[in-house]
This record gives sequence, C-alpha cells and structure tokens, in this order.
Amino acid sequence: MAHRKQGYRFKEDWEKEYLSENLKGWTQAVTIPVNQEIRAEHRVLNFDRIKEMVENAEVIAHMDCVCRVSRGYCDAPINNCLSINKRAEKALNTDAFKSRNPVRVSPEEAIAVLRASNRAGLVHMAYAVNDQEINELCSCCSCCCIALSAVLRYGLYPHLLTAEMVEETDYGKCISCGLCVERCHFGARKITSEGLKVDSALCYGCGLCLESCPSSAIKLNPL
Repeated sequence: MAHRKQGYRFKEDWEKEYLSENLKGWTQAVTIPVNQEIRAEHRVLNFDRIKEMVENAEVIAHMDCVCRVSRGYCDAPINNCLSINKRAEKALNTDAFKSRNPVRVSPEEAIAVLRASNRAGLVHMAYAVNDQEINELCSCCSCCCIALSAVLRYGLYPHLLTAEMVEETDYGKCISCGLCVERCHFGARKITSEGLKVDSALCYGCGLCLESCPSSAIKLNPL
C-alpha cells in the first residue's frame, strides 16, 4: 500500500512543523498486541494488560479519532479512541472535545471497541499525553495517525514510538501468502521472488501479522 512506502507523502499531508509543535506533550506511545497472552519475567504491555487498565479505570470515554476525521486517507473506522480517568473526565466535560462526540462507556464496551478495531487492521497504541501515566488508548493507521506519521514519515520524535514485543517468523511454516504484508503498517514484511522477507528492526510488535497468518508461522517475543 502506498502510504506504507518509506518517504511517501500524501497530498495535503500533515505539515512537519505542525507535527513538531503538537507532539511536544506526548511522552510515550506503546504498541499493544491484541488477543495475545505473553508471559515473561518482566511486565509487558499486552492485551491482558490493557484489559486490566480498562477494567480498573474509574472513567472511560469513547470518541472519534481526530486524526482520521482530519485526514480521511483510509476507510478505517472513525469512532474508536478511548481515554481513561482524568483524561476521560476532561473529554466528557470540556468543549475542546465536543466535536469528537465523546460518550462514557463501560469496560466491556471499551474492550469491544478495541477488538473491532483490531479486525479492521488498526494498530493499538497506548499513549501518555501530558502525563507520565497512560491515559489514551487509540487504534491507529499509519496514513492518518499524527504520531505514526511523525515517526514513520518524518522521522520526528523517534523516542516516542516504542515496542515491547518483536515478531519471530518460522519460515518453514510460511506459505508466502502475503496476508501479513498487507496487515503490517511499519513496512517490516514484504514478498520477494524468494518468498517472504522480514526486517525485524522495523517491527513494533503490534501483532496484526500474527493474527492474519493461516499457517501459524508467526509469534511475538518480549524485547
């Protein structure tokens, strides 16, 4: 897909100066692999962890994705951003968020939003915005997302986007169907004349490739 090519720019793409200014308060962004239960000696942010965060949140707000509403480069679902606790309270009670149609939802409704977004091929990201604690759970595309655009297309704030997991492919099982290539937003996977090639250095452990693999040739490992 064109928007996943390194250096690609959309017509009326995000301006570099705008991204530089508007990401100053973003202190962390971590990819979350959905439906994966990964055990390790150190804690990792997998779906069990994000589910725990949602279940323990005092307030959850569900609203439109400002990035896809603004850019509209893809047909991915729009109404799938989640804020928790103080950030959610702000979203529900201030005019600044009114255009995003925020509504209060239950933990069960929030989990359903995340699962639907995963089926649509979106990357789950946990963000800390103007805070040290994660307070936004978004489902992002590499074409419209302000954070992914800044890091992947403009090379801004490389420290912002971090991964807790990395893929491992069993080439003996791989049938080179290309489904994982279509699901990867980071350009880590491609089909060549010799079959599938993977650059694990470009992998952010989102798990979209794993869930699409018909031969169970992919797994995620903690970094």
